[in-house]
Amino acid sequence: MKALQFVGDDRAAVTELDIPAISEDEVLLASRSVGICHSDIELLHGRYIIPFEFPVIPGHEWAAEVVRVGSAVSGLGVGDRVVGECVIGTEHFGFSISGAAAEFFVAKQSWLHRLPDNLSWTQGALVEPFSCGYYATVRADNLDASDTVVVLGSGPIGLGIVAAASRKGARVIVADPAKARTEVALALGADHAVDPTADTFVQQIEDLTEGRGASVVFEASGRPTAMATALEIAAFQARLVYVGIDVGSQAPARLGLLQSKELQARGIIGSPGVWPQTLRFLSRSGIDLSALVTAAYPLARAEDAVTAVLDDPNQLKVHITSTATL
Repeated sequence: MKALQFVGDDRAAVTELDIPAISEDEVLLASRSVGICHSDIELLHGRYIIPFEFPVIPGHEWAAEVVRVGSAVSGLGVGDRVVGECVIGTEHFGFSISGAAAEFFVAKQSWLHRLPDNLSWTQGALVEPFSCGYYATVRADNLDASDTVVVLGSGPIGLGIVAAASRKGARVIVADPAKARTEVALALGADHAVDPTADTFVQQIEDLTEGRGASVVFEASGRPTAMATALEIAAFQARLVYVGIDVGSQAPARLGLLQSKELQARGIIGSPGVWPQTLRFLSRSGIDLSALVTAAYPLARAEDAVTAVLDDPNQLKVHITSTATL
């Protein structure tokens, strides 16, 4: 079978491997669509938050078809469409253990969730990043139509937040300097788009909120300056949810605003415990995230897919596809 492997620092290759065997409690899956994430690029560069070894098959954002089941597996059968969680105890699927960027791969039933019939393979491979955005809205405590939301950053997770928050009825302002990305945000339900690099940014938020500020701020860019700005644009007693990741960088921040505005601030990682809820929400809400996928390559050209992510800043989400069958 063909598989994309990261074989060393900054070295990716499509290789030929044996189709993996499964144990009694495992499922063999045929990959259908796999997204490339910024974390995959960090992995390619030899960096990740837990130990790993090259070679490794990446791929933690995926949708796949069941092609074989172990003798102890019940409730799943050949032909079923599934997606799967990527943090499994101390292991990270697609990082510390090989992932889905191969024609066939192995998973345990406990990692898997059925993909609703009304979601395509492309939409299925967007469930993982969307689950992070959806989880952010859950952690914003009773987010609803009474809220005015600012989303700082419109990468895939920020756009997921936009889609989820707007479907929950909130008024959504997206802040990103990239016009192409904010156009996607507007299509997904954002009411306004502003440039956070403009000198008048804070004033624009005040004007759009009639001087109150945002009742909910999601920081999804991972930029320390944006993390600080979140405090400035928050309303009195606002809820702040920090989603973007940056460990080690610094920026000046008026931390006294946490107290003077009585702010509630929290950081989140991933999407623990909300995958079934996320899938129901996606299926019933009618959200179509397909516009996030700006390029798709067959698995045989997976190296080109990686290059597209590395070299083209206009790419939002690049997918690797496969139609392999046993």
